[in-house]
Amino acid sequence: MRSTPAVEVVGLVKRYGRNGAKTAVDGLDLTVEPGRVTAVLGPNGAGKTTTVETCEGYLRPDGGTVRVLGLDPVRDGARLRPRIGVMLQSGGVYPGARAQEMLRHTAKLHRDPLDPDTLIARLGLDGCGRTTYRRLSGGQRQRLALAMAVVGRPELVFLDEPTAGLDPQARHATWELVRELRDCGVTVVLTTHFMDEAEQLADDVAIIDAGRVIARGTPEELCRGGAEDSLRFAGRPGLDLKSLLTALPAGSAATELTAGAYRVDGRIDPQLLATVTSWCAQHGVMPERIAVERRSLEDVFLELTGKELRA
Repeated sequence: MRSTPAVEVVGLVKRYGRNGAKTAVDGLDLTVEPGRVTAVLGPNGAGKTTTVETCEGYLRPDGGTVRVLGLDPVRDGARLRPRIGVMLQSGGVYPGARAQEMLRHTAKLHRDPLDPDTLIARLGLDGCGRTTYRRLSGGQRQRLALAMAVVGRPELVFLDEPTAGLDPQARHATWELVRELRDCGVTVVLTTHFMDEAEQLADDVAIIDAGRVIARGTPEELCRGGAEDSLRFAGRPGLDLKSLLTALPAGSAATELTAGAYRVDGRIDPQLLATVTSWCAQHGVMPERIAVERRSLEDVFLELTGKELRA
């Protein structure tokens, strides 16, 4: 039996400006399955932030339906808020409050919170626990925002650029926390402009552009979807690639990029690899530095949107 989606968005429309002149989200559909990490990606102005803020209940849709944990995030906000965590980038924080005080106060608002001191130590905030918010660095504020979002043991957490401004050690600590949340059954909706982060953490990816979801799938599905990979190897210069093409499956291509450096394009699978190595053996070629190159999530993003992913 199929589980009920943690987030279900159908035909979402959101407009801004005088008389709704600017359409930010244009009939968008999005489903987030429970207990998984879903990365929502998109260039500036694509509509991803508007979509996520509508799911969080901060914006009222102009059309379509939004259900979060089965509830309307606007009408049922009071019932929904205790069950979700939201990582805020800025705002809503008293500048003179101390980091430990803020986290402990947030924990007290929940029935069964995580231990604030454990979170402080886990995210490397123990050295700034008594520092006021205004004096925290950007990375410290980011880690505090993450701690405040998860301290209440939410069923669903929205993480907005969770590792922006973090050093590599803090970044990997954040990744581990996200993985642990997922392993504990928490649903995570992640927005990020780091492609390696999405590939590392996401079970599912939704790419948004011009107010619509234009691609959806696992990172592996998106990277393989309809695109060919390439096999590279080195050998002696001037190999007879016409005879190699005869042996390869239809639709493949073979190119000598530079003297002795070859690339085979096509659907790279064990059979094609065996064909290439067998052909090399028949022609007395010892292939060196054999490597399979696959499209990255960033390659997919650029192909689909034609734009760089910016924060």
